[in-house]
Amino acid sequence: MPDLQEQYDDAMFDFSTANYDGAIEKFKAILGEDPQHFDAQLSLGMAYYRKGDYATAIAEGHKAEKLRPNDQLVHTNLSLFYMKSGDKKTAEHYGLQARIASWKDNMAPPSAADSAEPELQMAKPKQPPVKFPEMPWKKKPK
Repeated sequence: MPDLQEQYDDAMFDFSTANYDGAIEKFKAILGEDPQHFDAQLSLGMAYYRKGDYATAIAEGHKAEKLRPNDQLVHTNLSLFYMKSGDKKTAEHYGLQARIASWKDNMAPPSAADSAEPELQMAKPKQPPVKFPEMPWKKKPK
């Protein structure tokens, strides 16, 4: 039997080819084996959304929210699901939660991996030119 990642990849292939029923079935099988599989839970909600089943998409989105309450994508999806279902107020609430989550993600200082590409580094002030000592062997013009 394929491992969970292979099953997830297969389900995502179905999702990407608009076979939402097949994807839903496969996401549910993954969640049957591992109820904590966040990506499968998040994708399951999106598959129901794409089918137009907004109520089920919202329910699955809330399950993903329980797994990762501060994840930006969870809140973005819930905002989308609520907006499509006609609940603008709740959609705006989750949109704000998504924005707050994105700010929290950007609070970390840049890592060493960020500085690996010199063309992407922030500009630094130029160093003053180095002045060499006088050269006594050169004649000074009179």
